[in-house]
Amino acid sequence: MATPKVLLFYGFAPLADPDAIRLWQRTLCESLGIRGRIIVSKDGINATLGGDVVQLKKYVKGTRSYAPFKDIDFKWSAGRALEDGTTADFPRLSVRVREELVTFGAPDELEVDDHGVVDGGTHLSPAELHELVERKDVVFFDGRNQIESDIGHFAGAVRPPVETTREFIAALDSGAYDHLKDRPVVTYCTGGIRCEVLTPLMKKRGFQEVYQLDGGIATYGEAYGDDGLWQGALYVFDDRISMTFSDHPVLVGTCDTCGAGTSHVADCGDVSCVRQMVRCEGCVAREPMCDRHAMTVSPTA
Repeated sequence: MATPKVLLFYGFAPLADPDAIRLWQRTLCESLGIRGRIIVSKDGINATLGGDVVQLKKYVKGTRSYAPFKDIDFKWSAGRALEDGTTADFPRLSVRVREELVTFGAPDELEVDDHGVVDGGTHLSPAELHELVERKDVVFFDGRNQIESDIGHFAGAVRPPVETTREFIAALDSGAYDHLKDRPVVTYCTGGIRCEVLTPLMKKRGFQEVYQLDGGIATYGEAYGDDGLWQGALYVFDDRISMTFSDHPVLVGTCDTCGAGTSHVADCGDVSCVRQMVRCEGCVAREPMCDRHAMTVSPTA
């Protein structure tokens, strides 16, 4: 019987022909019955895929056969099974070429060489993060959009009020976070890729001691669950919308309509709208439409 799994990964490497990579990746996924989202750019690849674990392992082997991708760290999580044994998390396959792997709106600022991102933040494993927190008065800096951080974040984190990743540069350039430039700043995001781009952007703007949580919240949650520094639910980019790491998560989200505690994220009820809101299921049933509090979340990790 098929065992559904979700595979998440990214890799930064200079790619001379992103469209050729796109065609190869689509063909590989289609041959294995794998669905999900893949983004390719001149700087590398970013993907979240779902399918049978055996087929996904074949995909990993095939992807690693390409030299620039041989050292990619593939992350696994459980998938939801349909009656035919396939995964319910991804209804279709999308493979696209974009100017940026993560849309910060600064394609010319990111430098990538054969070793990955140039002059990014210092990577910290979950254990190394705890060691740093014990030694220094660190500032957690959320590298995600506000609706993601509304339902889960590290305790005491700075959470920029941005609706899309593209707004981060304006937020950094506004001076609102200049007081953090001389402090140890630990950035974090879902799986790590946004921080790979955010940290060199921060360093170019004068932040002196910048770290990033290696593997993102997903890896931290696997290591410590809800018994560490993380609080709440994790926003994910598949049909689950959110997930928790244990049976005792802290509830940090607040319904934008009634104020009740919730980690439920609702899609706008208008099919022409792509906005979302943190709203409890009771209020969604009564007020399904998007309003001024709704946020737009860009599809990235």
